[in-house]
Amino acid sequence: MTRLSAVIATKDRSTQVLLAAEALRKAAASAGHALDIETRTADGVLSPLSDEAVAASAGALLVGSATTTDRFPAAKTLALTLDAVLADPAGSLAKAVAAFAGAKKIVAITSCPTGIAHTFMAAEGIEQGGKALGHQVKVETQGSVGAQNTLSAEDIAAADLVLIAADTNVDMSRFAGKLVYSTGTKGAINDGKALVAKAFAEAVRQGGGAASGPRDLAAEVAADKAARAAQRSGPYKHLMTGVSYMLPFVVAGGLLIAIAFALGGIYVYDDAHKDTLGQALFLIGAKNGFALMVPMLAGFIAYSIADRPGIAPGAIGGMLAGSIGAGFLGGIAAGFLAGYVVSFLNKSIQLPRTLEGLKPVLILPLLGTAIVGLLMIYVIGTPVAQILAAMTAFLKGMEGANAVLLGVIIGAMMAFDMGGPVNKAAYTFATGLLASGIYTPMAAAMVAGMTPPLGLALATKLFADRFTADEHEAGNAAAVLGISFITEGAIPFAARDPFRVIPSLMAGSAVAGVISMVVGAELHVPHGGIFVLPIPNAVSHLVGYLVALVAGTVVTAILLRVLKPSLKVA
Repeated sequence: MTRLSAVIATKDRSTQVLLAAEALRKAAASAGHALDIETRTADGVLSPLSDEAVAASAGALLVGSATTTDRFPAAKTLALTLDAVLADPAGSLAKAVAAFAGAKKIVAITSCPTGIAHTFMAAEGIEQGGKALGHQVKVETQGSVGAQNTLSAEDIAAADLVLIAADTNVDMSRFAGKLVYSTGTKGAINDGKALVAKAFAEAVRQGGGAASGPRDLAAEVAADKAARAAQRSGPYKHLMTGVSYMLPFVVAGGLLIAIAFALGGIYVYDDAHKDTLGQALFLIGAKNGFALMVPMLAGFIAYSIADRPGIAPGAIGGMLAGSIGAGFLGGIAAGFLAGYVVSFLNKSIQLPRTLEGLKPVLILPLLGTAIVGLLMIYVIGTPVAQILAAMTAFLKGMEGANAVLLGVIIGAMMAFDMGGPVNKAAYTFATGLLASGIYTPMAAAMVAGMTPPLGLALATKLFADRFTADEHEAGNAAAVLGISFITEGAIPFAARDPFRVIPSLMAGSAVAGVISMVVGAELHVPHGGIFVLPIPNAVSHLVGYLVALVAGTVVTAILLRVLKPSLKVA
């Protein structure tokens, strides 16, 4: 917390002075700072600063015509206009804090389930927000290609704040004793400056901080785990953590299967192709890569809930789900079951400090695996397998109205929040079905996810008067992101005009999803955009699939033309 003073003065804008004072008070309370305010108007001086307040203040914010250099040295004052404070009281206060309290060092980690767009957009938001407030910022991105700009031990030791903006579980063991603020990527993308200010106000000490006397390592570890558990945000985040670790196995396995089909045809797995390169690639991708998909999903759902002791029970439960025919639904059930069982055991089993080290490596994995395995075999596995079999039969037999309905649902969900929870729910559903040999929802999900940024890019070219100069530039980037199946390229447009843009995107994606489902397009890989389409047999009914993509893009662009008003002034 920083204690500041403010003097607001003007001769002919008394009402604005009082409004500015109230706005600064609210901003200070929200950010956790103490602020003493003196106002000067034609009616006189209100709430004059006391000598004690001046002595305790780190500096003074001078607003309007205020001058108090007799009470504050010039180096401890920051002058701002009254209009600037009224327009952005929180930002004005943050500038004063940065000026008087000194620049802080911030380290941050960003991560999202797919590790592509949201990860790097959040990093950019934090970097820009921190620099705007006068702080030094270093952000580690945990993306699809691994950690980049990795935080060193020296970076962390020197940091005044650790900011975690992630939609997946992040290992917090590096930050023991540091002030940590944890949130999702959305806040960093929407307003990085506000997030940084909030993080300084609400950060909590990780692992309990320093204490007098001898260190109680067991207590510190327990506090660290409790803090991590408190920072997780429920089942959605646990599921997305599992999905993020599962995706590399699905992508690698799916692409190898597609390449195997390209080399040996769709029957590359039969005896006629024995010992060929195509069959070898199919063996790697389908029999091993895809075989690990459900165990990884389950293992890392459990990891998100119960940390490392949950991985083995979750992964083994996922293997059992595959062997008894429960598929990805069984894997999700096994992951959550393992996570909560291990978490319960960890809290319930109390051992002497000398034996505490046995829990994570022996007791919890052993008991957790036994309990989860037995429940999967005797209680959960069979009902879930029956549900999956019924769903599989329904999806494989979909025709007419059923295919249209599913196409509409998947398409609209993919466009609704452009990489958010609804989008990820549809994507996870489609990806999970790959392990059951159902490929039409995956095709619908990818074409519907490509449509929003492509439709916006097309609209900025055809209907330029509906978009600002900044949006024209963003349209070029959206085109590249769209063909790469990165729906997040539509976010800047939707954030600026959500009530016109989002319905247009949902309608276009629904059209694309419906056409894809009706023509029976099947996609064997979960990502890649147009770059996987040239691979033979990666997608079936390719012409119809391209028609779906073009139709969805055009519908999106036309609706944007109809709904968005012209920006030209008559």
